[in-house]
Amino acid sequence: MNKIYPDAAAALKGIVADGQLLAVGGFGLCGIPEALIDALRDSGAKDLTVISNNAGVDGFGLGKLLETRQITKMIASYVGENKEFERQYLAGELQLEFTPQGTLAEKLRAGGAGIPAFFTKTGVGTQVAEGKELREFDGETYVMEHALVPDVALVKAHRADKSGNLQFRLTARNFNPAVAMAGKICVVEVEEIVETGAIEPDQVHLPGIYVHRIVHNANPEKRIEKRTITEKAGA
Repeated sequence: MNKIYPDAAAALKGIVADGQLLAVGGFGLCGIPEALIDALRDSGAKDLTVISNNAGVDGFGLGKLLETRQITKMIASYVGENKEFERQYLAGELQLEFTPQGTLAEKLRAGGAGIPAFFTKTGVGTQVAEGKELREFDGETYVMEHALVPDVALVKAHRADKSGNLQFRLTARNFNPAVAMAGKICVVEVEEIVETGAIEPDQVHLPGIYVHRIVHNANPEKRIEKRTITEKAGA
């Protein structure tokens, strides 16, 4: 089975549609599938619910899909760097399901593992728990959270072999493996593609069984979200 597609548009062809639930890997701007996000924007798919740690920034990452109004709901844990997100949400134009970061990671992991729901203490006694089942375990209260199983997962990895085995690089590993496992269909953007068997088994971070389509993006922008510069002493 050939998993390699010539470009991001081809990799998304026939699998993205209006009204879908999508998950997108990354943390801030680190490890986001830039080319796949651009291709999703260009596809014109709308009324999307997007699961992601954050919504990118204005004009980059998922911020591009907010500008084109293709996202109607975000399931996220942090949205503080996007002014357009803030504007749409406060104007009632965008739905938001705020989810604690660890809970979001576990909802995706559970979806990938075939676990429909789980109990956690996080959020008990707050708005996060409103309308959800509470249960006592050993004298402590827990809230039930449902797993997330997106229709399509968009993922960024550093390297893939032709069978779809993946390596992630440093902190770009973040939410990407959990997103990949959770998706019914997983599309991965990578900087390098090697022959099957070229990645040592112990260096495979995610097995290819989870990966359906691969697209090569050798030169992603990798924009820095916040640049901090230390002034030279005496300058």
